[in-house]
Amino acid sequence: MFQVDEIADDIYRISVFVPEFNLSFNHFLVKDEEPLLFHAGFRRMFPIVRDAVATIIEPSKLRYVGFSHFESDECGALNHWLEAAPNAQAVCGLVGCMVTVNDFAIREARPLTREDVLSTGKRRFRFVPTPHIPHGWDAGVMFEETGKTLFCSDLFLQTGEGPPVTDASVLDQCRTDLIAFESSPFAGATPYTHHTEVVLKELAALRPQTLAIMHGSSYSGDGSRAIMELASVLEEVLGPKEAEESSVIAAARNL
Repeated sequence: MFQVDEIADDIYRISVFVPEFNLSFNHFLVKDEEPLLFHAGFRRMFPIVRDAVATIIEPSKLRYVGFSHFESDECGALNHWLEAAPNAQAVCGLVGCMVTVNDFAIREARPLTREDVLSTGKRRFRFVPTPHIPHGWDAGVMFEETGKTLFCSDLFLQTGEGPPVTDASVLDQCRTDLIAFESSPFAGATPYTHHTEVVLKELAALRPQTLAIMHGSSYSGDGSRAIMELASVLEEVLGPKEAEESSVIAAARNL
């Protein structure tokens, strides 16, 4: 089953909750002159998401399919969407296009850099490269400048079934899940490097008003503050610990 909720003006969250993973998989449809779907979803989940899209627009009218990075829940169903919507085109970062997507997709994707603007009619989108944040060399996020919605991909991941959108902080759940993931087979999914805080500061400077989050509740409010709080949580959970820092320094002295 799916759940559809409007989390911002003409931006719809299509959520499919998977009890086995205790995780929601969220896809975001932007209703405009040239509709955009952010997150194509899993290949096997395509019929469910297509039916959900059909409650808002005719799926064949979809014009763009965007995503952050090359991963099954981000773009596994991409070719199904390209077949269902003859004029649809994938949009993603330049690295993703060159390294994976143009070999995978049945039609070439439109590569986006931080200088490019994608217009869907009333709305303007920018792709912000975020290498390895949340993960993947090709990672990036899309920012809708008109309504100031940031499509965050796996940033702010939360397990469980929360409300579609909240104005309460989601950071406590994010911290709990990050800690749990680090003792699971998914440990290391999000690396913490000297670039992490720089990238998150760039996203905070966009001053988003809505954070469209792939897993868990979306957030409405002071997006800049939420992003900088996330930066602190990532450093706390994933950053080098004092003992690790000492060993790095010691190793450097022995070079």
